[in-house]
Amino acid sequence: MTHYAMPDRKSWEKEWKEVSGHALVAVNSATSLDGLETLRLEYLGRKGRLTSLLKDLKDFDLGDRRELGGPSNAFKEELSAAIDAKKAELEGAAQDAAIAGTKLDLTLPGLAPAEGRLHPLTLVMREMTGILSRMGFSWAEGPHVETDHYNFESLNFPPNHPARDMQDTFYVDAGSGVPGSILLRPQTSPVQIRRMEAQRPPLRIMAPGRVFRHEAVDASHGAVFHQIEGLYVDKGVTMADLKGTLLVFIQSLFGPKAQMRFRPSFFPFTEPSAEVDMQCILCEGSGCPACKRTGWMEVLGAGMVHPNVFKGVDYDPEVWSGFAFGMGVERIAMLKLGITDLRLFYQNDLRFLEQFK
Repeated sequence: MTHYAMPDRKSWEKEWKEVSGHALVAVNSATSLDGLETLRLEYLGRKGRLTSLLKDLKDFDLGDRRELGGPSNAFKEELSAAIDAKKAELEGAAQDAAIAGTKLDLTLPGLAPAEGRLHPLTLVMREMTGILSRMGFSWAEGPHVETDHYNFESLNFPPNHPARDMQDTFYVDAGSGVPGSILLRPQTSPVQIRRMEAQRPPLRIMAPGRVFRHEAVDASHGAVFHQIEGLYVDKGVTMADLKGTLLVFIQSLFGPKAQMRFRPSFFPFTEPSAEVDMQCILCEGSGCPACKRTGWMEVLGAGMVHPNVFKGVDYDPEVWSGFAFGMGVERIAMLKLGITDLRLFYQNDLRFLEQFK
């Protein structure tokens, strides 16, 4: 570049003639993006030749600035546009060359995108609710955040009753365990109360949903898990109806050879109450470590609805009778899928989840 101490119109015009005569020719002749960038910096960079000429115009008198400024600024815009057009041309040529150098067989089938899949717990829950639906049970839901009334009191849990200790409950407010307390439901049984308050018998419902318990997480326990409860109320419902319903359900889920037994138990909202065991599907009843050598595995709890529960929802226990049952979805899924650790369902490991469809 030509340097001069003071802006002089004659020297300035000489430099301008050289820049304007060569810049566009050089840009249009560029053969690479790197070369084009070098030219851009040479003419339009912060210390470029054209940039310096335009800066020097400020030292000319007003008449010279008006005469020289218009054409020089117009040329700057023309040069910038030429650089942008050449850059697009060179980039397109580079892309065409890359495509031309790629061996592509257009007759090959395309790559199918990866398919999503349902979570194994969702698959098992759909199967369980599908069986119950075909048996006449309709879907019912309720809130996750419940009151002590719906979760304990209306289910025949008196205040300070030791049966409340059977469930480690997350309380939301400071009044833990007293009437009016707000809690995260540890069971889906409150859905039964809400539905009975809203509907006169007969009714037959299932209540699938998430529940919460203050428990240490290990291979067989979780603080958050899923339950499905069933309720059937009508005239003349007996324990035999309960047993027949559960036998059909278990054999539909695990196959016609599945065997079931009742063991006496206690739940405040049912009387009589029973723990329901299924013959171990791993050893077929001969005894193994999974069933603790007993040949049986506990799968759910059940019983006849307690008369006090009916009285609380204004059902006459002398007219109506019914049964209720509840089971953990994770436990059923572990048995059905051969999973030994409940935590695998919640670790989001694709290597595990992709095994199930």
